[in-house]
Amino acid sequence: MGNVKFYPWGKEGTFEKGTRIIDAAEELGIDIESPCGKEGLCGKCKVVVEKGYDKLSNMAGSEENLLSEKEIKKGYRLSCHAEIEGEPIEIKVPSESWRKGQEVLTSGQELEFEKNPAVQKHHLQISEPSLDDPLADYERVKKFLNQYYQVSGDQIDEKVQKDLPSLLREGRDSKKGIWDVTATLWKDREILDIEPEWNKNRYGMAVDIGTTTLAGYLLDLETGDTEAVSSIVNPQISFGEDLMTRISYIESHDNGREKMQNKIIEGVNELVEKARKEANVEKEQIYSMVLVGNTAMHHFFLGFDSQYLPRSPFPPARQSSVKVKAREMGIEINPSGYIYWLPVNAGWVGADNVAVMLTTRIYDQSETSLVIDIGTNGEIAVGNENGVLATSAAAGPAFEGAEIKYGMRAQDGSIENVEIDPETLEPIYETIGEDLPEGICGSGIIDAAAEMVKSGIVNRDGSFSKEVREYARVKKSENGVWEYVIAWKDEAAVDNDITVSQKDIREIQKAKGAIQAASRVLMERLGVEDIDNVQLAGAFGNYIDKESAMTIGIYPYCELDKVEPIGNAAGTGSKLALMSVEKMKEAEKIPEKVKFLEIAGTEEFRENYMDALYFPHKQLDLYPDVKEKID
Repeated sequence: MGNVKFYPWGKEGTFEKGTRIIDAAEELGIDIESPCGKEGLCGKCKVVVEKGYDKLSNMAGSEENLLSEKEIKKGYRLSCHAEIEGEPIEIKVPSESWRKGQEVLTSGQELEFEKNPAVQKHHLQISEPSLDDPLADYERVKKFLNQYYQVSGDQIDEKVQKDLPSLLREGRDSKKGIWDVTATLWKDREILDIEPEWNKNRYGMAVDIGTTTLAGYLLDLETGDTEAVSSIVNPQISFGEDLMTRISYIESHDNGREKMQNKIIEGVNELVEKARKEANVEKEQIYSMVLVGNTAMHHFFLGFDSQYLPRSPFPPARQSSVKVKAREMGIEINPSGYIYWLPVNAGWVGADNVAVMLTTRIYDQSETSLVIDIGTNGEIAVGNENGVLATSAAAGPAFEGAEIKYGMRAQDGSIENVEIDPETLEPIYETIGEDLPEGICGSGIIDAAAEMVKSGIVNRDGSFSKEVREYARVKKSENGVWEYVIAWKDEAAVDNDITVSQKDIREIQKAKGAIQAASRVLMERLGVEDIDNVQLAGAFGNYIDKESAMTIGIYPYCELDKVEPIGNAAGTGSKLALMSVEKMKEAEKIPEKVKFLEIAGTEEFRENYMDALYFPHKQLDLYPDVKEKID
């Protein structure tokens, strides 16, 4: 038997000796590309063995023919050949090996929980009214709901009430003298729909509204299965890539708030349309939607006044959850269905952080956890069963490729991994899709910074070292700024050398310094000296190399095997709330359990920030493993 863990999903299982890696992945629901049918002929099922290379079967001849020398040195294997011989084994499945359909921005943890969605369906066979029994239609439905299912149905949707007589009689069985119908209820109280005969179909959408992207999950509320996943770029980007620009747009344009709201609703409707068409589901069968997002996205969607969010003390318009009819928001699901926003934590820490907390439940754990959702507005939580504090840090867009000379989003042609030979300073890099390099995305930027520190190109204070200036790859730009060449222009898809400059390093220092400093302030407030585990949420956290992140000091020191990517934990949390009334109630209480701490402008944040600008920190002793590599 052997234990195998797959990244970036964090899924793991124990398998019989002799099981192929590709078969183990399939058992865990991970689809690896294999056009040749696992025959070892195409070379498309490449994986990287990050741990336990010697716990796999020896490399076969066909593998050596299909893998390059560089790939073999980096630990690549063909998953259709490599067999499990022992444990533990850790496997990274690179994006180019994913079978079409898996989405970078939507994967998350699969959690076991009791399924009890707010939307329930009940089959009713209601006796028709007569002169002897002239009970009104609505009261008749209530009577049978209570008699056969012990539910009240003491509320009814306005639209359903108006059409109730016709809806009931569409299910008339004249031979039996009954109305054979299906009643759909919200929390077994409000009647949302009446359909003829028995129809068990009931679906819901869980939606994570990010600043840059939207991710939607169409769930079968009967089984809990995810029937379809859809994702798009947030259409509000046309108003500005960052939140502050969008808020400024609202304030400076007529009907700005309405335009911003309409744009995001259009995006959510596009998610619904894509998902339901893929799953062949009618929109009338989608009865609920749970949404999460940062506080600004929450306000944009609901049409709340957002002008005071950027102003101290950063008060949101509303903290508690919001429930509103789909037809009132223009969301194209069943018009009587409900749109439900999880509560906002406070300040910039929004419903997405509540969803992450619902997924990780660090407030019920004995170990002290640090949870980070890395983005332009990084959200950080620290704590355990004795208390949890959360805050946000304005990390800026550097980790998403903005403010970086050759930075770009994670897409085909972006450099995602970088290694630098400490002797020759020659780089080895990988691009998404194995295309010619066009730029460098967030994970590549983190790798590059870490490798430049380890190889001595950059000093711990972020300056370029004078000792490496004679190397060809270390040069001055046309503007006189020192830079390191990752890819010469004759090997790139652009007509320039792809470099990481002194300015780029400064942007990385500011971004990582903000996140680390915020983490340390929370630790200090809780009286915590050491972190037991680090959980990295979000797409970016899922794909950065955790050793590189530790090297530059994105987060306080923690043993590397205790640093785990947890995928789109916000999306997972929204699914939990969609599928469980109990989880929905738990989410309502999270703002009480997870206390918000505003750190912007405080002296303790400033002091920690200045120290955290160093790689990895001004006090190198705080990072013993990193010290061994760079001291």
